[in-house]
Amino acid sequence: MKFQRLGERGSETPVLLAGDGQTYDLSGLTPDIDGAFLAGGGVERVRAAYEAGTLPLLEDAAGLRTGAPVARPGKVVCIGLNYRDHAAETGAAIPPRPVVFMKDPSTVVGPYDEVLIPRDSTRTDWEVELGIVIGSRARYLEGPEEALACIAGYAVSHDVSEREFQLDFSPQWDLGKSCETFNPLGPWLLTADEVADPQDLRLRLSVNGEKRQDGHTGDMIFPVAEIVAYLSRYMVLEPGDVINTGTPAGVALGLPGNPYLRAGDTVELSIDGLGSQRQTFAQA
Repeated sequence: MKFQRLGERGSETPVLLAGDGQTYDLSGLTPDIDGAFLAGGGVERVRAAYEAGTLPLLEDAAGLRTGAPVARPGKVVCIGLNYRDHAAETGAAIPPRPVVFMKDPSTVVGPYDEVLIPRDSTRTDWEVELGIVIGSRARYLEGPEEALACIAGYAVSHDVSEREFQLDFSPQWDLGKSCETFNPLGPWLLTADEVADPQDLRLRLSVNGEKRQDGHTGDMIFPVAEIVAYLSRYMVLEPGDVINTGTPAGVALGLPGNPYLRAGDTVELSIDGLGSQRQTFAQA
């Protein structure tokens, strides 16, 4: 199933984008698509209501803004240097353990929302990533089966980065990752049962129509199940939390001339089965 949140920021309506092409209003079943919905059997309730034919259609859905498919994630956990080709293009060694950093959850915005280049930024960069959304509380998981069972679904995630803030201003990466609007998510949350193999997805990104990234999740150094199990040993993962799993080669940091983003640039990105995003960048 595909879950979306449609409407103006802060007042989105939770919806089901069904296989019949219709958009169904879920506000009678849940106030939002969030951690409480995922933890409380919300997916199963929606499935039962859809199969029973009791969900109402959402009128004029096509004209509504698309918000992030998950409201108010408690945390956004990120994995850096998780593709061999990306590590190589940045001159970094292959990490022996996952490189973990945090991103301010308030960076999460809709997939078509305007993204702001921070003031004094000269090195704002793009990163298409497979996003994981946690569906049940996870702590000290044992093995890949337990890890995969905790995943509610997957979404396209854009881990926008400011490289000077990230790499030059602090030994931690958070400064360059947590600027406002720096994590478009969506357009939908695809439930985990619809993804046969999260290590068999193609990721693409273009800037102003020019292809920049074309990668495959099979090239991850640490696969999805291993990431979730690893993180659960060091932090409790809660329903609604988002995990960004890393980006393939092709970022501005690793390209000749470092063609960083400027106001007016348009970025388009997609992942197989998870839809596509499009953002125009503007000056903060």
